[in-house]
This record gives sequence, C-alpha cells and structure tokens, in this order.
Amino acid sequence: MDTVPMFPLSAVLFPHTPLLLRIFEPRYLTMIGRLLEEDDPQFGVVLIERGREAGGGDQRSARGTMARLVEVTAGAEDLQIVTVGGDRFTVDEWDDDDPYPQASITRLEGLEWNDDLLPLRTEAERIVRRVLARATEYGTTRWDADVELSDDHHEAMWQLAEIAPLGEFDRFALQSATTAGGLLREIIDRTLEIEPLLTAAPIGDIEGLEGIDPL
Repeated sequence: MDTVPMFPLSAVLFPHTPLLLRIFEPRYLTMIGRLLEEDDPQFGVVLIERGREAGGGDQRSARGTMARLVEVTAGAEDLQIVTVGGDRFTVDEWDDDDPYPQASITRLEGLEWNDDLLPLRTEAERIVRRVLARATEYGTTRWDADVELSDDHHEAMWQLAEIAPLGEFDRFALQSATTAGGLLREIIDRTLEIEPLLTAAPIGDIEGLEGIDPL
C-alpha cells in the first residue's frame, strides 16, 4: 500500500487523459507546493459522490486514478495545473485531512490489451465520434468529434472513455472496468443509451410545432 495526497473532485480522471485544475484552497496549495519538491509529483483523484469540492465534508468514492503533474502556472492567488492520468487504484483507508486529504491506496494492474479487440475498439470509436458530431448540432460538447487519439490502442481506449459524452457516474462505471473488452463494451452501450438525449432537437425547432400553443 502507498500513502498519497488526494484530491476529491466532482469529475472522473482516466489513465492517459489530461486534467486541468485551478488550485485556490489553501490546503491544496500546500499540497501542490510539497509535491513540487518531489522528483515525480503525483496525487490521487477520486470522484465526490455527494457533497462539494470546496470545504470538505464530502462523500468520496473508493476508486480513483493517479494524476501526474506536468505543468504548473502561478497566478496572483491561485495555481493553474495540468496533469495526466496514470495508474488506477482502490482506497484502503482515508487518513486525516490535515493539512490536506491523504489516503492509503492499492494500485491496480493496467487493463490488458489484445489485438483481437481491435474491431470492438474501432466500433466504439465510430459510435463515440458519431454521437459527438450529432450532439454538437444541438449544444456544446467537451470534445470535438475529430479529436485525435493515441496510436497506442491501450491509451486510445481510455481516451475514448474520456471523449464519450457521458455524465460522471457513467464515467465512474467506465473507470471501474476490469477488462479492456468490458471497457469498450461499456463505452458503446452507455454512449448509445445517452444518444437520444444528446441529439434531441429543442421543441421549438421541431418542424410544424412553431406557433402552436400547448394544451
């Protein structure tokens, strides 16, 4: 087990994907300051299941992903940091939040890629990009449909999980995948489930309804 600094967030971090954060709470400014003294500065990110990011008193998930610091920019009263996701882990025990959250964790083995999964990975990418493209017609999305993915299939499947237009609890389910095939199937199933909601035209835009008063 390792004891690591922790950053509970209202967002899920996947391996091989970026996470940009604005650090302004004193406890996390202290955390980042101490991490910058290390050769390989990393902290754990877990999803807040209930509560708020600021102030503490939140209910935290028992699974997360390590974030490696790659860039830090200092502002007048805050820090802008860029991180990239690393190993997934399970939380064994939370320590005191003084001076910042820390926990004992067990790192998980990476999902094993098999080239037999390539057709499934191709299908997952096709569906995610199609839904992103359609969703863009009706609103904003976090990622463009033509965003580039890694040439490494293992990295790319996690990047597909990142760009899939899903809510955080769906994303947490993806983060909890135990096999590469299971991850790809979950990406496909959950993206298809949410597609009708993301691609439904506003009522006022539906042909033939303009000017009709509701009953």
